[in-house]
Amino acid sequence: MLHDRKLLSAADIMPLEEYAARRRELKRENIARKAKRRMAVGSLATLYFENYDTMRHQVHEMLFIEKGGDEQLADELAAYNPMIPNGRELTATLMFEIPDEAERRKFLSKLGGVENHVRIRVGDAVVAAVPEQDVERSSAEGKASSVHFLHFPFNEDALAAWRDPTNTVVVEIDHPDYHEKAEMPEAVRQELSGDFADGNG
Repeated sequence: MLHDRKLLSAADIMPLEEYAARRRELKRENIARKAKRRMAVGSLATLYFENYDTMRHQVHEMLFIEKGGDEQLADELAAYNPMIPNGRELTATLMFEIPDEAERRKFLSKLGGVENHVRIRVGDAVVAAVPEQDVERSSAEGKASSVHFLHFPFNEDALAAWRDPTNTVVVEIDHPDYHEKAEMPEAVRQELSGDFADGNG
């Protein structure tokens, strides 16, 4: 059973002037927060696991950059609230970070469907990523976006495996053109345990 997750509302978003005055401090806090919630999978992919705080910061940043007012706020809340974990899942932004534009374009041109090739293994349990259905992230021509929004829904067996400290947590991407896996650092696992309804996975 899902717990009543805390979602963002207009009341949670500070006025633009207040955010502007505190932006440097709040960005520094968010960088520190995200550092505890990120892991690399191979040399080109990074998962940033999201929660209420990271999504609140993202909404503030979008409003600050685009200055679209109340109309934009409604759109941002609709876009980012689904990425706040519901107590039985992890959510993550998957980014392929390649600085050179030409190399990035060439790499992504072969990566279509990669969002359907991501999973978390915990002991014997396998949790396949479910892409957020906001927009299509792979084109008909086989090109992938550099950014993907993913949900990892945990059933009872997967939650039990997560709770067992003897099980390692491994994130895999098994796309034919990007096949990598990495063990989740224990510090990240401990941080993400707070995303589950009982606070410890």
